[in-house]
Amino acid sequence: VQLQASGGGLVQAGGSLRLSCAVSEFALEYFAIGWFRQAPGKDREWVSCITAGDGTIYYAESVEGRFTISRDNAKNTVYLQMNSLKPEDTAVYYCATDSLTCNYDVTINDFGSWGQGTQVTVSS
Repeated sequence: VQLQASGGGLVQAGGSLRLSCAVSEFALEYFAIGWFRQAPGKDREWVSCITAGDGTIYYAESVEGRFTISRDNAKNTVYLQMNSLKPEDTAVYYCATDSLTCNYDVTINDFGSWGQGTQVTVSS
């Protein structure tokens, strides 16, 4: 399954960005889609995910209330709207799929296909 993440950039603290992840129609229908991020020198961490079918959504505590994941099936795209950005949100953001798992305990091992990543930099 191929994914293409985009929308990263440089923004000041308090600002907003919207990331996009283009996925296949097959993936949207059958697999969960997840967003992860990796800051310099740190492990890749889970940010949010949305299930196939009913679109149940989960967020990491660090982004709850600031980030919103959504899915546009007509465009085969999953979005991550990021508001009230903080310098600690600076990371390369990845979308991932090929997973039947989406809950608060997901890890990178639950996802089999990854996009190339998009850099998000939040200045203070």
